[in-house]
Amino acid sequence: MNEARIEASLQWQSLPALPGAQLRLATGLFADPAALFARLRSEIAWEQHYLTIFGRRVASPRQSCWIGDADAVYTYSGTRFAPRAWTPTLTQLREQLQVLCTHQFNSVLCNLYRDGRDSMGWHSDDEPELGPEPLIASLSLGVTRRFRLRHKRDPAQQLVLELPPGSLLLMAGATQRHYRHDLPRALRVQQARINLTFRRLG
Repeated sequence: MNEARIEASLQWQSLPALPGAQLRLATGLFADPAALFARLRSEIAWEQHYLTIFGRRVASPRQSCWIGDADAVYTYSGTRFAPRAWTPTLTQLREQLQVLCTHQFNSVLCNLYRDGRDSMGWHSDDEPELGPEPLIASLSLGVTRRFRLRHKRDPAQQLVLELPPGSLLLMAGATQRHYRHDLPRALRVQQARINLTFRRLG
């Protein structure tokens, strides 16, 4: 599985400072991100999840899969997710990211955006199971998509990033407490994107 080997020469990029946020971005993690994308797309058991929003049960605008250790049970928008078992490729990625981030991960939320019509609305990864200052390691593969962060009380404090294939965005500290993020629709985009957000519950 050489596709999943993170390049030893990766470099962290400078990002504009956002008050109350801790962000780091690295690009070019993989020698062949397209091969890794193809492997993950076939290896992960993608599902159509349903969420409860304002009392209504609606289909999520993307396909997902919650994967983790046996006790990494996760509740989001009124839905309880029991984890599926780690796949070989995700196991390898977790091991490498734990060394790179000096942080232990026991779960990963996998999202498949089939084209630009799939999206993720404004939210924070601030569920109680994640703790007060979670570290979220977000890997992007496939087509480049726009990712936005916006302060919860001061919308003027915002950041827009174009996340290319093979990029890693770390969100740490009080980022989730102060900011929301989203992945807006991009109707001209015809290609798919996979996003893996590694995290630790409990």
